[in-house]
Amino acid sequence: MAIEFDTIQKQGLSVQIANAIRDAILEGRLAGEERLPSEADLADRFGVSRSTVREALKRLAAQNLIRSERGSSGGAFVNRMTWSEAQDNLVTTTRLLIGMNDIPLEDAIEARFSLEAAALPLAADKCAEDDLTAMRKETTRQRDPLTSDEEFCASDVTFHSTIAQSTGNPLLAFQLSAAFEAMQPLMNMLVYRLRDRERIADYHDALLIALKERDAVAAAESLEQLCAYTKELAAQRRKPKAG
Repeated sequence: MAIEFDTIQKQGLSVQIANAIRDAILEGRLAGEERLPSEADLADRFGVSRSTVREALKRLAAQNLIRSERGSSGGAFVNRMTWSEAQDNLVTTTRLLIGMNDIPLEDAIEARFSLEAAALPLAADKCAEDDLTAMRKETTRQRDPLTSDEEFCASDVTFHSTIAQSTGNPLLAFQLSAAFEAMQPLMNMLVYRLRDRERIADYHDALLIALKERDAVAAAESLEQLCAYTKELAAQRRKPKAG
């Protein structure tokens, strides 16, 4: 049980105990699904009451870091976070940061396309036929006049998330997909009245062809054109209306 017990102060004991256990989880000293010592054992090790330990465990449960199970084999267990749960958390945090800190649209555009550009060499090298088929499905959907603006936005996110997945790197795909899901809808919402959907689909098709031909340079050029067009739309949005 690799939890530090010798740094607990007298103030805010439950918070400090929760932080000590949290640090052990984040640093890998406590593995996913590992069972924590009993409340009595933790209270003895930390030199506090069981009620203080119980409060600390409640804090950790509220952060979804641990869970409690009943029965003879029950107790407190370290949660194993899924990729989906982690991505949802990252998407929410990113959206909150953008919304609450008044991040300029131009900064969001720059960040979003810079992240994807860094992944294109891997995507060009590793993309599979299934990835290309999935991307082609989205460009077809984007050209369909019956596709609503909301559906177009979702398709846009899916298209670029597929590029991220095609890198074959789960951590990179996780970071990129979360960024796309967090920022792409914001950008689409702000410029959807101005954008040319066919033009965007053209850029996507060019990206698709470049990846199919494993041409990272051509893929980067197509992405840069899409980035420039998105910045152009953002600039048009700022222009005051005539009259």
